[in-house]
Amino acid sequence: MNEHDMIRISKRLALHLRHAPDAIGITLGPGGWVRVNDLLAALARHGAPVSRAELDEVVAASDKQRYAVDETATMIRANQGHTVRVDLDLPVAEPPPVLYHGTPATSLPAIERDGLKPMRRHHVHLSATADTARAVGARRGESVVLRVDAAAMAAAGVEFRVSANGVWLVDHVPPVYLGRTGPERSA
Repeated sequence: MNEHDMIRISKRLALHLRHAPDAIGITLGPGGWVRVNDLLAALARHGAPVSRAELDEVVAASDKQRYAVDETATMIRANQGHTVRVDLDLPVAEPPPVLYHGTPATSLPAIERDGLKPMRRHHVHLSATADTARAVGARRGESVVLRVDAAAMAAAGVEFRVSANGVWLVDHVPPVYLGRTGPERSA
């Protein structure tokens, strides 16, 4: 499968496994899981057929590991990033001392005032490395990487969860726990 087809299928999966399952008549079950056969049948019914081989290739080849297939290979879900209400059933986890968040530079004034908020998603997404955060932030223009004092947040009782692909999830990051990486001034 070529890269264009991989991206097209991945975007279609993101739409229906994260944001609009009802648009093709599927329901996300506990943990955000849906039967693979139900997903493939729904996609075909709505004029966007995807073969099982194509689905498996997209899941396996995704550099960001956005999707997971269960151990029986009969269920699939998006690992995080949902705008529809879903409990991913991720356990609370002890974060590393520092996490990172990449954001467009244009978002800094609001972040400095209000902290990191989930916006349309259910959680704030944090990265374990500054490089990953930089790549995430760069998707929408000039990227700024923020350093998150995860150790202090955890000590204050904030719960962190980590998705299967290593994205750290938290409800909110108040501005007091944020700083910029590199030689820039602290946020």
